[in-house]
Amino acid sequence: MSTDVTAKSPAPAPPGKSAQGGADGLLQLVLAGLRRNMRQYGMLIALGLIVVLFAVWTEGDLLLPRNVSNLVLQNSYILILAIGMMLVIIAGHIDLSVGSLTAFIGSMAAVFMVKNDLPWPVAVILCLAMGALAGAAQGFFIAYGGIPSFIVTLAGMLIFRGLTEIFLEGQTLGPFPEGLQKVANGFLPEVGPDTNYHNLTLLLGFAMVAFVVFQEFRDRRRQQEFHLDVPPFNLFLLKLVALAAAILTLTMLLASYKGAPIVLLILGVLLVGFGYVMRNAIIGRHIYAIGGNLPAAKLSGVKDKKVTFLVFLNMGMLAALAGLVFAARFNAASPKAGLNFELEAIAASFIGGASMSGGVGTVLGAIIGGLVLGVLNNGMNLVGIGTDWQQVIKGLVLLAAVGFDVWNKRKVGS
Repeated sequence: MSTDVTAKSPAPAPPGKSAQGGADGLLQLVLAGLRRNMRQYGMLIALGLIVVLFAVWTEGDLLLPRNVSNLVLQNSYILILAIGMMLVIIAGHIDLSVGSLTAFIGSMAAVFMVKNDLPWPVAVILCLAMGALAGAAQGFFIAYGGIPSFIVTLAGMLIFRGLTEIFLEGQTLGPFPEGLQKVANGFLPEVGPDTNYHNLTLLLGFAMVAFVVFQEFRDRRRQQEFHLDVPPFNLFLLKLVALAAAILTLTMLLASYKGAPIVLLILGVLLVGFGYVMRNAIIGRHIYAIGGNLPAAKLSGVKDKKVTFLVFLNMGMLAALAGLVFAARFNAASPKAGLNFELEAIAASFIGGASMSGGVGTVLGAIIGGLVLGVLNNGMNLVGIGTDWQQVIKGLVLLAAVGFDVWNKRKVGS
């Protein structure tokens, strides 16, 4: 006895059903991608929400071209410190001395340029060398002396703050040469025809979009070659569109005022350079290795002491750069400069995705974390929130960021 089995064709979908299913599928892919990459995208989304919140709250004042330009200038030195601090935290250490070292380098710059009339380019090179030497000294005690970084940099914080007082004799010293002031406060020059926008800034913005798109496609292709998980293509395109829109929005805002600040170019070079090193260079992989699992890194042949030494040397040089930018921006070196800068840099790193246990974080994350703090400060000032409540709110944001990191690790572990 045989049984006929006839394949039945599926009933046609009602009009609009396939489109609805496609939209639902895309939404599910986006949500799944966000869940898998929550550490990477979480604070970027939070930054966007904070910007929207204060843009509405201030009736658009937050996104005025002049305010956006001031936002970059006001937070430039914290962002520079955050880049170096992110590397230190990824390596499993901490640096409490960067605020005092920033003040010390500013005082030495004033001594060189104001008291001794050294040409400012020569003084800048000397100050950067002094910052690298200070970082190298701390790195030596940490890496080769075996003293915990917390103790060494706490001692450095006291030493550099005392030296600042000694060299400045308790007084504010300035002004600085005009050339150095332009580095911290100046803008790119006007070029080309009159278009009601800053042409050079527009050109740089479009070039940055092209670079980001190229880099993202390149990274995705490399991950696929090594059979690593990559986000769904729809989510990847959504990410590219969001990045391009953010860059172009910032470009148009800056181009409609005075153009891109010079210090923004410095930040861009640091972001691209250190981002490349941490993603592609051997030293970058070694920094992640010693922070993620030091015993395994040693067994793999990583020279952990050398890497730690170089990380702190780099932090000292970036602290010196931040000190020069800060002193030039305010056109004076002050004994009270740099107060709490180390806390701002550490907070920016943790808000930007660094982990307390080390081995996790990105340079872009440090910039995002610094911008979160910067937008919070700027937005709260615009709406008239007092400095007392500002400290409370920033503390809660930091606590929430670290709490999210702990929760995320527990969830992944389970």
